[in-house]
Amino acid sequence: MKRRRSREYALQILFQLELTGSKLNGEVLREFWEGNEEDREVREFTFDIVKNTLEHINTIDEIIKKAAQHWSIERMAVIDRNILRAATYELVYRKDIPQAVVINEGIEIAKKYSTEDSASFINGILDKIAHSQRKEKNR
Repeated sequence: MKRRRSREYALQILFQLELTGSKLNGEVLREFWEGNEEDREVREFTFDIVKNTLEHINTIDEIIKKAAQHWSIERMAVIDRNILRAATYELVYRKDIPQAVVINEGIEIAKKYSTEDSASFINGILDKIAHSQRKEKNR
């Protein structure tokens, strides 16, 4: 559950940054965590997801575009786009986390923060990304 909370917090931060056009910095993080008593482990995993998703955002967006045929990333709902970005970061760069876990977490977070249709959409895209990552790994 700690990792789920971290993923949800990461989504909230990514969503906020995109909507406000802000950059990730200490002030943004301080404001976000203000009044929140989450433990260090949750905060660290949240920061890992946010920092590295933003650091690799161009590559991540290209991977999503390839998997989301007939959908431009700009057409996606902001919440769905950021769920996909964070999950894609984990699928591509965090080999220590099982792909099935990442996909399931993305689906569950979509159900909570977006729509049932979005959960299916996200499942399809993340499954394609995971499949392409497995193919690359086996080359």
